[in-house]
Amino acid sequence: MSALYEGLAEVFEVDVGEIDSAFNLPDHNWDSLAIVSTIALIDEVEDLMLNGAALAKCQTVADIEAMIAAARNG
Repeated sequence: MSALYEGLAEVFEVDVGEIDSAFNLPDHNWDSLAIVSTIALIDEVEDLMLNGAALAKCQTVADIEAMIAAARNG
């Protein structure tokens, strides 16, 4: 399991097995604390800084993964 998925499981307080690309963020307390925690997580595991306002618009883990890919290709 990726460090990203493990970290997201901690952020959302769910089992890591529940985290996949289709994981629906708004169904799991996708609030400002979760967004800030996710920004810190991505900075730690991917060495990227994502925009919080853009991240807040994400609906699924796949959306987050797409933002990470776009930031890498920058």
